[in-house]
Parts: sequence; C-alpha cells; structure tokens
Amino acid sequence: MKGYTKPLIVIFLVLLADQLVKTWVKTHMYLGQEFHIIGKWCIIHFTENNGMAFGMEFGGEFGKLALSLFRIAAVAGIGYGLHYLIKHKYHRGLILNVALIFSGALGNIIDSVFYGKIYGYENWFHGRVVDMFYFPIAEGHFPSWIPIWGGEEFVFFRPVFNLADAAISVGVILILIFQKNYFKEDVKDDVSINSEIVED
Repeated sequence: MKGYTKPLIVIFLVLLADQLVKTWVKTHMYLGQEFHIIGKWCIIHFTENNGMAFGMEFGGEFGKLALSLFRIAAVAGIGYGLHYLIKHKYHRGLILNVALIFSGALGNIIDSVFYGKIYGYENWFHGRVVDMFYFPIAEGHFPSWIPIWGGEEFVFFRPVFNLADAAISVGVILILIFQKNYFKEDVKDDVSINSEIVED
C-alpha cells in the first residue's frame, strides 16, 4: 500500500464531500431553487443535467446510456493510470492531481448510475447529475461588431457545476501548469575516460 495512502485519502474526501453536498441539495431544495450566498455573484442553484460536466448535454435515451457507460470506461482507465503512476513512482503532485480527476469523474458516475433508481425517477444508468454552484461574476453584451455573438448577452461564469466537476478542473489545470516539473527527465552526466571519482 506504500504510495497509495494519500491518493486514496484525496479520493475518499472528494467523494464524501461531493455526495454529501449533492444529497443535501437533492433532499432540501426543489429544482430551480437558489440561495444567494454573496450577493448575485455566488449562488447555490439546484439544477440537474443529463449530460457531461458543467451542464453540457449528450441527449437521447441511448445517448444517456452510452454516456454513462463511457464514463465508467473512462474512470476505469483513469484508475489504471493512477495505479501505474503510483507503481512507477511518478511525481507526487501528478499522482494527487490524477487522484482529483479520478474522484471527480467517479463522483459524477455515482449520480449517473444510481440516482435515477435511488430517487425513483429513472432506471439504472439513466440518473441525472446534480449541480449547484453558480458564479455569474460578470454580465453584459458582446459588442455588435463581433461575428455571430454580436449584441447577445453573456454571463461569466455561466455553467452551474458541482464539487466533482471542480475536482476534475483543478486536477487538469494543475497538471497543465506544472507539467514541466511532473514530466521532466533526469539528465545523467556522460561518463568519459577522463572522468574522475574522488573518494574519501
């Protein structure tokens, strides 16, 4: 179990927090209800989606099943990758970030696979992902000279998301930021006949 303790703690804590928040929202709020935490910029807004992270859709009955199965396959792949990284002693930061991604993906799979049956609105693998965090920090209109979107309203940040989505995003962003540290190769000095080894 050497090397697995910290990643497993990260996975457990993210999953626990994610499911506790989702369960509270699901059992204490009605769909569309919202609480303003900090003015109009930090809102708990209960919504559900049938698709991917941040409310993106992958519609249809077959599409929903396919997405759930794809998620399971993807999480299995990430889990194997995490095991590989630990076994081959990759950078600890990389391992913990992959653990974040794994826990986030697994958190949304739980919704997809089980929530429909648990809450009695769908069959297995057809559950909806519970989202609640909404940060519409800036609102306005695109300038009229911008093609396609000119004059249309925009909100930043528009998607409603959950802790699982946040864990995935943080893991990916940190890997992108620190990739040079995570994947740097050890440079070995060339040994020549003129090399000297000084011993005490």
